[in-house]
Amino acid sequence: MRPVRTLVLVAIFVIAQNGNVNAQCKAFAKRDCLPELASYTHDGNYHAAVLVEGEEAELYKTFYSDMDYRVAIVGDEKLPAIEYRILDANKNVLYSNKENNFAKTWDFKLQSSQQLKLVVKVSSFNKPGEMPASGCVAIMFGFQLKK
Repeated sequence: MRPVRTLVLVAIFVIAQNGNVNAQCKAFAKRDCLPELASYTHDGNYHAAVLVEGEEAELYKTFYSDMDYRVAIVGDEKLPAIEYRILDANKNVLYSNKENNFAKTWDFKLQSSQQLKLVVKVSSFNKPGEMPASGCVAIMFGFQLKK
């Protein structure tokens, strides 16, 4: 019975820690990423997670025609550069911030409504034998209605 109790306690600890990390990343998103949307209206969603150097994450989002959008992607200051690409359904790269000095934001408008894939990657700069850095990465979206 004792191993089961230990396992339950470990599971509760992991869940509690994960909730704490998610809360910290949400606070990071509000503090550091939300201002990057500037004059755009935030869509109300906070996408944030802890990533490690070299790690990649994907996010799918539907965008509608005749609206101006801004995507903002910001990483914790202890992380190396955050690279992101935005791809359409045919895997065509619509934007890569790597070609734009690792810009945090991209403004765009689509001719037709479509679902896009965002691929976010934390660059790797750690030296052999060093622990890779980890930290929050936030992705936020804003929009402006056509005037």
